[in-house]
Amino acid sequence: MKTFAFAKPATVAEAVRAVAGEPDAVFLGGGTNLVDHLKLGVARPDRVVDVTGVTSAEIREDAGGLFFGAGVRNSDLANHPVVRERYPVLAEALLSGASAQLRNMATTGGNPLQRTRCLYFQDVTTPCNKRAPGSGCSALGGATRQHAILGASDACVATHPSDMAVALAILDARVHVTGAGGEREIAFGDLHRLPGDTPERDTVLAHGELITGFTLPAVPWSAYRKVRDRASFAFALVSVAAAVSTVEGRIADIRVAFGGVAHKPWRATEAEAVLRGARPGDDVFRAAADAELAGARALEGVDGGNAFKIPLARRTLVAVLRDLTTEEPSR
Repeated sequence: MKTFAFAKPATVAEAVRAVAGEPDAVFLGGGTNLVDHLKLGVARPDRVVDVTGVTSAEIREDAGGLFFGAGVRNSDLANHPVVRERYPVLAEALLSGASAQLRNMATTGGNPLQRTRCLYFQDVTTPCNKRAPGSGCSALGGATRQHAILGASDACVATHPSDMAVALAILDARVHVTGAGGEREIAFGDLHRLPGDTPERDTVLAHGELITGFTLPAVPWSAYRKVRDRASFAFALVSVAAAVSTVEGRIADIRVAFGGVAHKPWRATEAEAVLRGARPGDDVFRAAADAELAGARALEGVDGGNAFKIPLARRTLVAVLRDLTTEEPSR
């Protein structure tokens, strides 16, 4: 592992200056992703800037919604009574991620910024455009079972690993960011990027910009379902976050996002368009899934490829929408 300088600033402003002024500096939150990459040689920073104790660990109700700081631990947010009651999709997504020990360490500011778990990205002996731009994508023609069916490019077919991010994608979250140029807010749906020709850029954040917190508005009843190879410590093959409200037997408000299928949390706007104003039922749920997945592209691979993800995503979406529209919220 490459040696690096270590800094523990006292304020957000100091932390931002420490990273913005050094091209090869990085922020350290809980370390559950960065430390792995340091050990693997994927990350080779010159300076690591610890922001624990600098970003807020507060969770509070805010103007009918919710604010939580980037320093909040995943387990604390998942178990907060307001989150469990009013944002079950977020609690369920957080609790489905990693293990209890990691959730106790991971921060909510770092979780949506974790990098792909593509095995080629994590293996520094293989070409990877995300890790070494221009070197090629080893996944193409390789093992693709875990990879993207939506929004991929010839440069990268990796998927985003965060469960929390899929939930935030339907919650219309606002991301509070501080950088060298001051503070700004970003709509969560605009935070992550598709790979295009620059897969090394996961988000729209500038170097040295630090997430300091999130604001959530009030939302309809919601749920999260994750399909994976085993019940614990496995990343999603497909996941679905959805929020639904009905008025006079028709869907009035609908938000849907997929995880495990793209380089970013995938907001299913085509499915939402089919569902909005419709009467709930399996036929319209399947039509919505088909509309969203019409552009899905399966990958062949030495491990059998990922064509199975397309029908799996369809079935998972139908199941989640069926549950949300037939069960009374237990508030």
